[in-house]
Amino acid sequence: MKKKKTLTTAAGAPVTHYEDSQSVGAKGPLLLQDYFLHEKLAHFNRERIPERIVHAKGSGAYGTFTVTHDISKYTRAKLFSEIGKETKVFVRFSTVGGEKGSADTERDPRGFAVKFYTEDGNWDLVGNNTPVFFIKDPKKFPDFIHTQKRDPYTNCKSPTMMWDYWSLNPESLHQVLILMSDRGTPKGYRFMNGYGSHTFSMVNAKNKRIYVKFHYKTMQGNKTFTDAEAAALKSSDPDFSQRDLVTAIDNGHFPKYALKIQVMTLEEAKNFRWNPFDLTKVWPHKDYPLIEVGEIELNENPKNYFQDVEQSAFAPANLVDGIGFSPDKMLQGRILSYPDAHRYRIGVNYESLPVNKCPYAVNNYHRDGTMRFDGNGGSTPNYRPNSFDDITEDDSRKGLNYELGSNEVGYFDRNENDDDHYTQPGDLFRLMTDDQKGNTISNIIGAMSGISGPKKDEIVNRQLCHWYRANPQLGAGVAKGLGVEVDLDVLR
Repeated sequence: MKKKKTLTTAAGAPVTHYEDSQSVGAKGPLLLQDYFLHEKLAHFNRERIPERIVHAKGSGAYGTFTVTHDISKYTRAKLFSEIGKETKVFVRFSTVGGEKGSADTERDPRGFAVKFYTEDGNWDLVGNNTPVFFIKDPKKFPDFIHTQKRDPYTNCKSPTMMWDYWSLNPESLHQVLILMSDRGTPKGYRFMNGYGSHTFSMVNAKNKRIYVKFHYKTMQGNKTFTDAEAAALKSSDPDFSQRDLVTAIDNGHFPKYALKIQVMTLEEAKNFRWNPFDLTKVWPHKDYPLIEVGEIELNENPKNYFQDVEQSAFAPANLVDGIGFSPDKMLQGRILSYPDAHRYRIGVNYESLPVNKCPYAVNNYHRDGTMRFDGNGGSTPNYRPNSFDDITEDDSRKGLNYELGSNEVGYFDRNENDDDHYTQPGDLFRLMTDDQKGNTISNIIGAMSGISGPKKDEIVNRQLCHWYRANPQLGAGVAKGLGVEVDLDVLR
């Protein structure tokens, strides 16, 4: 019998946990000492040049965020300090899996990233047009994106790769169902919602901490393409979303989005039915209703696309006082991965570029590096402590200490209810109208019809089992369309 190969790091050390990141307790946060997580993400960030690895094709615009409701009881962040306060923003929309030359109407999630230029520094709220994602652990991200790109043999997109991965990761079911519905092909960027997706935290002036999710609701109304309409536009106008956004702003039809939040207390987080930091799950609105915050208006097109849109760089690591992280494992992974990708793609001084630069005072001891163009600190000291400058720490901005539920360190592959990948997708399907259900089933049939090769039946049946577990009507509809009989005994 042929001996199996051992999975190793690039240096040859055996890898014992390929998909599960090391964390403090089962719910996180993650640990810097998990070297293979860093190696995997850092290598992934350098796989393609010069375009972005993901979110390669995008559109962007400048605008204004205006506070319309008081949320100071939740956060001391200055940009929310008073009703009527305005903050300049830059927003970049994008497709996720396609290359820079791909069509805007591909069935794909859409990126929705907002940079707030605040007096406390830049705050980057980086999310998508869906409240959930395909995976819950950052170690899985490179593998997932590989399946959305090109087959290493044919150099073509491969439905077999995608469905094989999804069928082997039922945690993806919630996001896949959204993707296969008409929401997977929004009618441009003006007519879709956006989400911070991750769980963040907020701290108020009394140092009280809560967890929060961010939503941007389109004020133009949600509009989507059918699968046939989206397919037709791929050939007739592959840049539809870019053209639509630029033209609308040029004509004075400024897109607006209502910023809203959901709030969960620390005690509620302990007792939530699912892990509240699981990116594949939502917080039900009936339990955690949306709270009005303000409005984002996009009213200025960049004068030069490359300068502002292509060189814009958003990082979840960029927070401001009053807004913080959570134990969300995917968020923790992005804290590392995004700045690392930017430093590789556009250089270590990327935050000095005009679109990324904080318009207020920036004082630090970073020096040198590729493309340093801002004076490089002049003759001032490049070390600290020193006897010459007057730069001091702001003692009022010290981080708030908090307790973690566990100090046990290890690789945790599941929590209680972590294997419930079916309730929320099933609930989502049940909420659809009959027409929406029919379109979603049709879209899934069309997508899964591309599965081919010797493992076709295995992959199809595995995925059908997931659809059945989520909702029997959904599973039966897809199976009928594919002409497949499913052994229901395997579901019992």
